Amino acid sequence: MSAIVPRRILVTSALPYANGQIHIGHLVEYIQTDIWVRTLRMHGHEVYYVGADDTHGTPIMLSAEKEGITPKQLIDRVWGEHKRDFDSFGISFDHYYTTDSPENKQLADRIYLALRDAGLIEARDVEQAYDPVREMFLPDRFIKGGCPVCGAKDQYGDSCEVCGATYEATELVDPYSVVSGATPVRRTSTHYFFRLSDPRCEGFLRRWVAQLAQPEATNKMNEWLGEDGDNKLGDWDISRDAPYFGFEIPDAPGKYFYVWLDAPVGYYASFKNFCASRGLDFDDWIRHDTTTEQYHFIGKDILRFHTLFWPAMLEFSGLRTPTNVFAHGFLTVDGKKMSKSRGTFITAHSVIETGMNPEWLRYYFAAKLNSAIEDIDLNLEDFVARVNSDVVGKYVNIASRTAGFLNKRFDGKVLDAAMADPLLARLREGVPTVAAHYEQREYSRALRLVMELADAVNAYVDTAKPWEQARSAENAAVLHATCSVSLEAFRLLTIALKPVVPQLAQAVETLLGVAPLKWTDIGTPLSSAHVIAPYKHLTSRVEARHIEALLAANRDSLAPAAPDAADAGVKKKKTSSGATDKSAPGTGAKGAGARSAAASDATTAADAGQIGIDDFAKIDLRVAKIVDCQEVEGSNKLLRFSLDLDEGRLRTVFSGIRSAYRPADLIGRLTVVVANLAPRKMKFGISEGMVLAASAKDEKAESGLYLLEPHSGARVGMRIS
Repeated sequence: MSAIVPRRILVTSALPYANGQIHIGHLVEYIQTDIWVRTLRMHGHEVYYVGADDTHGTPIMLSAEKEGITPKQLIDRVWGEHKRDFDSFGISFDHYYTTDSPENKQLADRIYLALRDAGLIEARDVEQAYDPVREMFLPDRFIKGGCPVCGAKDQYGDSCEVCGATYEATELVDPYSVVSGATPVRRTSTHYFFRLSDPRCEGFLRRWVAQLAQPEATNKMNEWLGEDGDNKLGDWDISRDAPYFGFEIPDAPGKYFYVWLDAPVGYYASFKNFCASRGLDFDDWIRHDTTTEQYHFIGKDILRFHTLFWPAMLEFSGLRTPTNVFAHGFLTVDGKKMSKSRGTFITAHSVIETGMNPEWLRYYFAAKLNSAIEDIDLNLEDFVARVNSDVVGKYVNIASRTAGFLNKRFDGKVLDAAMADPLLARLREGVPTVAAHYEQREYSRALRLVMELADAVNAYVDTAKPWEQARSAENAAVLHATCSVSLEAFRLLTIALKPVVPQLAQAVETLLGVAPLKWTDIGTPLSSAHVIAPYKHLTSRVEARHIEALLAANRDSLAPAAPDAADAGVKKKKTSSGATDKSAPGTGAKGAGARSAAASDATTAADAGQIGIDDFAKIDLRVAKIVDCQEVEGSNKLLRFSLDLDEGRLRTVFSGIRSAYRPADLIGRLTVVVANLAPRKMKFGISEGMVLAASAKDEKAESGLYLLEPHSGARVGMRIS
């Protein structure tokens, strides 16, 4: 690869709210960010990835009160849970902190006072809803009532989830506080506003949003800004009244920073704490004229805060503005919003607890992600098929089929002369393109190219047939070359996959006896100077039981609870899944409704003698190649098949279709196999699956049995769905 100019880069992901578990919708963002960060680190850049829990706001205060603990106790506990989950999924934060920190208080005050001194802070009296029982002002999302447009009951104070109408909380019919159930009253309070409507802010923001990397983000920001001279931005209320868990505004006793002001400042606070521990010059990274780069990865629902409010706060407080902001879409599961009743509101911890490899999910999300602001879907059937086909069948399969020969026959040493093979030249040319795709956040393109290269390597192995070469001592040199080329190709593919599956890559580095792989290592092939370790199992396949256990775990642990007015204290942050909002209470009734519908559908299907999609998903149908086929002595019905399912070994399967086919006619053909059928001990041996055949009504007739064959172009090991 050509020389890379060193860069200094600060990277963040949106801060998860300290009032709930990390779920797979959140993980889309953190995995996307982590892959990008690891890509840059492999180039040798100075890259720091920092994060923190977002810990302030009324919902934190109410949740802690409901549990009978202090807000500090709540956020400390949740911090530990979040950090555990991020570590489990290989999210490589250089530092993970909290917004409830002295550094964040200091920086929030600094930014606020600079904005005040610039004439961009204004105090105004506003009328708000007030809970006379709890003696607190209520955000709109803490007020419910009848929709003034369609009449739907129990709608929030800013919008209706039934008809989509937006309105003021004062327009609700029969409003009530979701905190106490009391009828809100109107009271006046002094609030502090950041004057985004100031012409200085408008001018700056028009220039700044034009630099955004995603055209759809620029277009959306311009919609909010309006035409030149027609600024649609209102001023931003940045204060809240006591009682409130947060930082008190320095020149306004009894007033607190709204959580959305100090939350993004938490990026800098986390980095400041990190710099102090590492001896780095924090101010050199954040001053207005610094040459460092700064990138934020966020969900599309918080784009406005990060592309309007946050850069304006930084610009007019004399700090550097972000180099860019990268937004992503939401996550659905099987084409629908995550559902508690269906078990598809999946927590990060449940993935680990049910024995799944977190790198399976890292790979699958990466294979779906690109640089656009698009929603992605976790299709559970496709997830199983893609991970098994790509990671196991195409990538790991290369090592499993060839590494053992090197260790057993050639003292674990490759043949140096084999490193000039044309196949390896093709991979060395392709890997830098993979790296470029990662940096452009085109992960799906990167992985498509990696798998194309893996297909070429597998075709090479299939043609060479090292298992046949190994049968004769005369083929030792050829076998040595085949396995050497294959292992070097495997090393190059590992470099290409390392940002996505770092733990698997580390295991490969140990197997090959090499230092941690970097992009520049494509030009340093394996050599006979070091020894490859005995091959050990690198990863396993995803099984139907993993999916069943995951769904069951999330149905059990996240079943909707009975509605409770105090549940409004559970603040949810609308980040990567699009399922929640900072001030929105849970909606358990929806989960219950979904569960009832699902139960009804299941009953209907059962009554009709049908199966559901979940039952069908348990069947693992695979494309197999018939390597050998023989009649079974002692049986006039059975044929014994030797089948290649791209697993690194052959399976034996018995089938009662002898009356319809001559064994020699079947050798070399493709067929369809039930791959996850439990092995069956028979009189003539153990059958490890089932080949599928169509039958006429008269199954005794020779013309009544037809072995299923996939369409031309299907490859061995592919899953049928």
